[in-house]
Amino acid sequence: MLLPVATPSAKAPTVTLEGIERARARLQGQIRSTPLVESERLGAVCGARLWLKQEHHQTTGSFKERGACNRLLCLNDDERQRGVVAASAGNHALGLAYHGQRLGVPVRVVMPRFAPLVKVDRCRSYGAEVVLVGETFDEARSIATAMATNESLTLVHGFDNPWVIEGQGTLGLELLEQLPDVEAVVVPVGGGGLIAGVTAAIKAIKPEVEIIGVEAKHAPTLSRALAAGRPLRVDVEPGLADGLAVAEVGQLCFSLLQGHVDRVALVGEGEIATAIVQLMEVEKTIVEGAGAVGLAWALGQPSALRDRRVAVILSGGNIDLNVVARVIERGLASAGRLCKVTVELRDHPGALAQLLTRLAETEANLLEVEHDRNFAPADVAQVNVSLLLETRDRDHIARMRQVLDDIGLSYQIFGATPPRARTLGR
Repeated sequence: MLLPVATPSAKAPTVTLEGIERARARLQGQIRSTPLVESERLGAVCGARLWLKQEHHQTTGSFKERGACNRLLCLNDDERQRGVVAASAGNHALGLAYHGQRLGVPVRVVMPRFAPLVKVDRCRSYGAEVVLVGETFDEARSIATAMATNESLTLVHGFDNPWVIEGQGTLGLELLEQLPDVEAVVVPVGGGGLIAGVTAAIKAIKPEVEIIGVEAKHAPTLSRALAAGRPLRVDVEPGLADGLAVAEVGQLCFSLLQGHVDRVALVGEGEIATAIVQLMEVEKTIVEGAGAVGLAWALGQPSALRDRRVAVILSGGNIDLNVVARVIERGLASAGRLCKVTVELRDHPGALAQLLTRLAETEANLLEVEHDRNFAPADVAQVNVSLLLETRDRDHIARMRQVLDDIGLSYQIFGATPPRARTLGR
């Protein structure tokens, strides 16, 4: 494919609206313009007019294609011939590998040895050379940096690079064209490249639009940096939003966001799981945890968003199918639609039948039952019974809890937030 003529890239540009507009022109026909769809049902929950920007509809399933493709298109002839290298175990690697193959640019991706096999295989299917080395992402990044220096390859950072940020900023321009009267935009935050680009684009055109960044609680990178007044390293933990688990916000990203992003919020695992399930059930859409954090926040903010025109960016859809079933169960449990009850019963005929009869009166649907005598209470006349129940909501669980209290049993309920228990003295 014939590439647009690019100026030599020895000196990186600063991020400007003009640069984002040039990136938009450069990416015409190279990436997809993704749908912006109003969700009336989810909007009713949020108390707002709610639109979903469906970036998971990109070819490789995430917004990362915008920045990766823009960077490749800005290489000079010598850089194109020698190729690029990146450290990534996820969507950045996929976007770079796909567009590198399409544009004829050699791509090498350095991944930690624990990288998901499905993403390793997909990168290789796009023609990228995949190097599995190191136990952590930091090790992989150090090795990729050394390769770039030693082999004269162009290092393509996943988020803290001006061409990458300008590529991500094209999403902001696209969104404003699709919804000119938008009042607030909710953006997932990891290393900061997406929200930096979107903020730079939107604030330059409509500074009154509120930009809300949303992080996972296990990776509060931007919120900690803004509180400290500088990027700093934070301890991150694994979770559903693994694509946001970046230990330090980018230096350039931070400089673009400080004083410009309006709010940064945090969401927990249960909220993320609930958002994923809501998107499946209501919008028939599968989105990864990192892509769902914006909706996870919005679903709990009816007072902050009431009657406003809000766009939520669904940034990616590359969720491991082995995780989907667990996410569904966790999301249903968080919403009060699935719960587990453990009860101590007298070990005599009819006790379980009586319990199930009383619970059936609440219209809870029994999915599983387990009798456990091996790990029962010390009292040999008692037995532990575990019930998995389908419920309608948290109020339904509360009615069921009242029934257990009326019977006078020791029990624990998991699935309500927080778990509820009653222990009887003996």
